[in-house]
Amino acid sequence: MALDGKHTFGSIGDTRVSFVEKKISEDRKEFLKRLLEHNGFEVVIEEEKRKNEEEPQLYTVGVTDITFNPVVWVYERKLKTFDGHKMTADYWNQVSESTAPQYWQNKRAE
Repeated sequence: MALDGKHTFGSIGDTRVSFVEKKISEDRKEFLKRLLEHNGFEVVIEEEKRKNEEEPQLYTVGVTDITFNPVVWVYERKLKTFDGHKMTADYWNQVSESTAPQYWQNKRAE
């Protein structure tokens, strides 16, 4: 789930949450869980139901702070990386580990 600006919330089990991302892989789930806990959020995770055992297991990640909106927190640079820098959208999306915000200087590999 990309950063799309829509603030979604609901429940995981009996806990009210703001959804961070839905239908994500285990690696992405672990990255978000560690990152959000590092920033002081209580993370709630739910396994998505699979149609059969051959399908990969997907997850939904939420936080108990129902005012949390990933887009706002990422683009206002309120979240910190593991080494204490302010996070960028590329860091959040695991595209780059750079924390420099100069998006206009990014060059795509051709």
